[in-house]
Amino acid sequence: MRELFDMVGNPDDLPMDADALARAAADCDVLVPTVTDRIDADVIAAGKGRLALIANYGAGFNHIDMAAAKAAGIVVTNTPGVLTDDTADLAMALILAVPRRMTEGERMLRAGEWSGWRPTGMLGRRIGGRKLGIVGMGRIGQAVAARARAFGLSIHYHSRHRVPDVLEAQLGAVWHADLDAMLAAVDIVSIHTPHTSDTEMLIDARRIALLGNHAFVINTSRGAIIDQDALIEALEQGRIAGAGLDVYTNEPAVDPRLIALPNVVLTPHLGSATVEAREGMGAKVITNIRVWADGHRPPDQVLEGWR
Repeated sequence: MRELFDMVGNPDDLPMDADALARAAADCDVLVPTVTDRIDADVIAAGKGRLALIANYGAGFNHIDMAAAKAAGIVVTNTPGVLTDDTADLAMALILAVPRRMTEGERMLRAGEWSGWRPTGMLGRRIGGRKLGIVGMGRIGQAVAARARAFGLSIHYHSRHRVPDVLEAQLGAVWHADLDAMLAAVDIVSIHTPHTSDTEMLIDARRIALLGNHAFVINTSRGAIIDQDALIEALEQGRIAGAGLDVYTNEPAVDPRLIALPNVVLTPHLGSATVEAREGMGAKVITNIRVWADGHRPPDQVLEGWR
């Protein structure tokens, strides 16, 4: 980016506060935020008269006030696609790790508490033959389904749009028009829907109650899609079997109750944390800026501006 543009960067790789973001917006034509940068109406207002493009470094854009950006005539782009395989890999790792109690066993071993193999020691649950319910059958949901099928899981899904018949056949996937019905029927739930006003607290206390005490919940999407307090309560009371979480309601803070639960696998928002994914995201950001600067529609535009 330095080779192509007159660029001011954030060399510390730490989140900028609201004032710093506002100062940046006031002094640039293009702002490149990440998921930790809250681009609210005040930040957008600070860029009035100059800021014309928000080239988001990431696929999700719920941290950007899209209504304020639209009112200001600012173009918004994101970086879809390059995160698909890495996020799906992590989701699959959690699907395996939670029922098989992998991190629980590792903690025991590191603490010197393992006394050797026993017939009833650290018994988990078999993956093959289980029903996986995918909430959101977009790129990542489809990639998870392909991986999960190879491990012998049967695929069920609920999504705003039903995927083509040929893809359902390829994945052996069963569509559920009703989310509640799917949740009541599956053994593992994996969340892959974007965070929007419609999906805020989508998996609430009522829906968590539809799951059985054999069920596991996996979330690699956004923390706010699940009612975290209701999830913790269900885990503490044994109403669901476990959870694998890569995202949280108040990141980077993680509720101490989650940390204390032995049947929960926690990772620090690692979904896109590979060298390949982060380089791919950067390349998409640069492409979007260059195409926009040349007067054309950026390939990953999610909001059209007036300029």
